[in-house]
Amino acid sequence: MAGKERVRVAGRELTLTNLDKVIYPESGTTKADVLAYYAAVAHVLIPAAANRPATRKRWVNGVGTADKPGEVFFQKNLEDSAPGWLPRAAITHKDRTIHYPLVNDAAVLTWFGQINSLEIHVPQWRVDSHGNQLNPDRLVLDLDPGEGAGLPECREVALLARDILQDVGLDPVPVTSGSKGIHLYAPLDGSQTSDQVSAFARELARALESDHPDLAVSDMKKTLRRGKVLVDWSQNNAAKTTIVPYSLRGRPTPMVAAPRTWREISSPRLKHLDYQEVLQRVRDGKDPFAAVVRSAGAADAGAGHDGARDDGNPRLEKYRSMRDPGATPEPFSGQAGSGNAFVIQEHHASRLHWDLRLEHEGVLASWALPKGIPESGGKNHLAVQTEDHPMDYLTFHGTIPKGEYGAGEMFIWDTGTYELHKWINGKEVIVTLTGSGNGGLGGPTKVALIHTGRGRDKDAEKQWLIHLMDGEHQGARRRDAPWSVTPAEGAGPAKDSAESAGTGPLPPEDRRPMMATSGTEADLAGSDWQVELKWDGVRAILVADRQSIRIFSRNGNDVTKTYPELTDRSCWPEQSFVADGEIIALGPAGRPDFGLLQGRMKLTKAADVARARTAIPVRLVLFDLLQDGDKDLRRLPLATRRRRLEQFYRPSDCPVDLSMVLDDPIRNIMDSAQELGLEGVMAKRTDSRYVSGQRTRTWIKLKTERTQEVVVGGWRPGKGGRQETVGSLLVGIPEGGKLQYVGRVGSGFSGRELAELRQTVEQLARKTSPFHEVPRPDAADAHWVAPRLVGEVTYGEWTGPGRLRHPRWRGWRLDKDPSEVVREA
Repeated sequence: MAGKERVRVAGRELTLTNLDKVIYPESGTTKADVLAYYAAVAHVLIPAAANRPATRKRWVNGVGTADKPGEVFFQKNLEDSAPGWLPRAAITHKDRTIHYPLVNDAAVLTWFGQINSLEIHVPQWRVDSHGNQLNPDRLVLDLDPGEGAGLPECREVALLARDILQDVGLDPVPVTSGSKGIHLYAPLDGSQTSDQVSAFARELARALESDHPDLAVSDMKKTLRRGKVLVDWSQNNAAKTTIVPYSLRGRPTPMVAAPRTWREISSPRLKHLDYQEVLQRVRDGKDPFAAVVRSAGAADAGAGHDGARDDGNPRLEKYRSMRDPGATPEPFSGQAGSGNAFVIQEHHASRLHWDLRLEHEGVLASWALPKGIPESGGKNHLAVQTEDHPMDYLTFHGTIPKGEYGAGEMFIWDTGTYELHKWINGKEVIVTLTGSGNGGLGGPTKVALIHTGRGRDKDAEKQWLIHLMDGEHQGARRRDAPWSVTPAEGAGPAKDSAESAGTGPLPPEDRRPMMATSGTEADLAGSDWQVELKWDGVRAILVADRQSIRIFSRNGNDVTKTYPELTDRSCWPEQSFVADGEIIALGPAGRPDFGLLQGRMKLTKAADVARARTAIPVRLVLFDLLQDGDKDLRRLPLATRRRRLEQFYRPSDCPVDLSMVLDDPIRNIMDSAQELGLEGVMAKRTDSRYVSGQRTRTWIKLKTERTQEVVVGGWRPGKGGRQETVGSLLVGIPEGGKLQYVGRVGSGFSGRELAELRQTVEQLARKTSPFHEVPRPDAADAHWVAPRLVGEVTYGEWTGPGRLRHPRWRGWRLDKDPSEVVREA
């Protein structure tokens, strides 16, 4: 290594200087050697130290020699020069608060090495995500030889102590300290306080002293320790620390606190190990201390160095205690990583709020934001810290069932990565969030979360504020955030300009349609809404380049061959574009007829399509423009996208129409839709951005009749004239990870559908029911099928047991996957 180098460690940029400086003169070990050592052992040292307030011994000018030791500084509080990203815990003592570093990733170890902090000491307890001290999760005995005693005597006491600890169900692991003695660690379950653990350790030390008075002593007086081994139980005191396993020592030569096996301890050749010997052991895969880490449940705090699934993470105990895995679709596990991902979820629970979750120490630290992120730096919003969530929550969206904790719909509003500027557990977090580009943030957004401590005693630790930093610059990019009911003052032309849109072609995952939520007229209060008719057809995303038009269904299937009349390039503007609309088939009365459209939906062969085009012509109703040329319009408010769509659309003889925007009061529009026999209306907030692939409440569907998408899970044979086909379909709705049975559908099928139905369901036959529970009368003569097909029914109402009353078949929804089906409000 050179004398100065810029490196990237665990996602952090650090400048390393004076790399050729000699830190251990007697061995010639340089700073570069120290840094290389800590980098090599980080994956075994971090689990032993993570989330424990670290005290350091620092030799600015090296450790010196045995004859002339170097000057050492004992440091608890972090230096003002410490980087903001360095994880820390604020611990309040009697007269002051100290900010201790937390050794939670390899970047921290590198920073320690750069400033010559060689020894790392930690307590036997950890802090939680709020900065609160937890009960100790390990016991330690420091076997310290007095004058006239040495490592052989320590070995004897260690073997005697092991027998006592094993008798009470503890399994200790020895560590040669790298100085004089041996440390014994035993994992604990965290159910006892530091005082209780200290009392037990003291009694153990006294027992050893009583049984072996010539060998062991429990009193620290030097006059009593000559020729004996002090069994120092006091390091279990909450205020005491012990050198962490794998830490270097500030001795004349670079010795290490090295975890050992009991076979090694029993050897008469036992000696302390230096850093090169420990390096070789680690390279060979030897890590005796892993047994303590695993048993004490501390592996989760170590930044998930092995990438294993973290189902048993104790930091998720509160999360798990509040939820029933069988009743909610929420995740209960996830990869324990050391990344920097975040998600903001729009949560329509009893009260609408947003959930900000930041990946931190193997879990998602979480805050509920009742009013979201502030729109400017001049106003702070409340942030309530909630329980840690599992990593799989990064991608969770869906419906949490009624009666469960957090019941309601949850959508991903934005997700991406964050740059960490500062993190003090329980005190302060500063990050820059960089979202997905088409999400709600609209650009890099720097925020600070600041703990207030105000509120009732039991809730004081939860009360935080969220502050938008660089407010004017950030706020200008975020004026159309979903919690901004009306545009910000001064938005004007700048907000509506093409420069506000992104550039470049949309990738396939961003061509998924935005989805609406069922609602009522009451949901439209307090905002500006654009109202259109709800077209009774199938959703279509049109993707065009200068040569051709392709059509994709709601679930991403290419259906271009099915609707060739919509792909005539001369019917469309010449530039590339991505548009959203609905394909409909008009019945004899001139109204959209979903049943009629079924005759076109399944066709792919050119000859079949050609014949059907005459009998069942289709039209496309356009209602949104996602991309125009190379401009991504999705981040623009709907009002702006609508103007762009009107400029884009050109009336012609082609089967393409522009969805009308209706100006009447919503009640009058609903009455008219019902009189005309239409399905209902769509209300869309004029400030809403287009969120690809997400269901959101900024688009609300109001129906004139009750319809419900269902998943087919079985069928019953017909009788009489339907003896050779299907009498009824057994249908359900996926909820809580199970297919909940909602009833039988036996009417509404056309003759053509009945002719095909038996063959369709028999191809999906299975031996067992896919439903969670089916009433015995309905299951008596049922045949079960794999739950792969989605249909739609009309119905009268929901009955008490959660069944559909008088359901009537409307048709197949080949454009939808079973996982998309939700219970409509």
